[in-house]
Amino acid sequence: MMRTAVLLLLVALAGAAAAQVPPTAADKAAYTGLLAAAARGDAAEIAKLVAAGSNVNVRDGYARTPLHVAAYGGHVDAMRALARAGGDVNALERDRYDMVTIAAVADDVPTLDAALALGNRATNVTSRYDGTALIAAAHLGHDGVVRSLIVAGAPLDHVNNLGWTALIESIVLGNGGPRHVATLKALVDAGANVNLADRSGTTPLALAKSRGFRDMIVILEKAGAR
Repeated sequence: MMRTAVLLLLVALAGAAAAQVPPTAADKAAYTGLLAAAARGDAAEIAKLVAAGSNVNVRDGYARTPLHVAAYGGHVDAMRALARAGGDVNALERDRYDMVTIAAVADDVPTLDAALALGNRATNVTSRYDGTALIAAAHLGHDGVVRSLIVAGAPLDHVNNLGWTALIESIVLGNGGPRHVATLKALVDAGANVNLADRSGTTPLALAKSRGFRDMIVILEKAGAR
């Protein structure tokens, strides 16, 4: 349990640095061409610029493509226009986020569903934690996003470089509230391994007990957790 506590502290300390970085107002003001059109969500302008030969996969100073910029803004029509023009729907920006993970962190199911429909894979390994969109959503208790990602085939038992799965993150980085409980239940119902321990050998059930998360304890025990 001590190692888990140390990891929790490290994650908390790294949180600000590890967070996604959307385009700032200054970034948007400096954008031109497709990046500017993506930031505005202007699908018609995107089509015109592409027809004139603009590079659909151009990058800004943070290695964001127009698709990333459109996803940060929730501009679904712009995302579709960029994808039709040959934009790389699985591209990663500087912090290794793709559109699906951007939408997952934002708790934006419509943008998530659009990204998935365009071919952005729910299986991508993203972020500096070598995680997935499912792990990010579970961490935040974004239960609707979690359910969409499960349907899309996100790997239930992927282990990130902290040694945690989506199920474990819903416990150790959650607050035990209704949305984290719903997240845990969705993962358990989908077949996530309830006995896959963290690197210290601590099981999800032991982690839930250590935090006093009674609703989670009940779900895990009914699923055969030890």
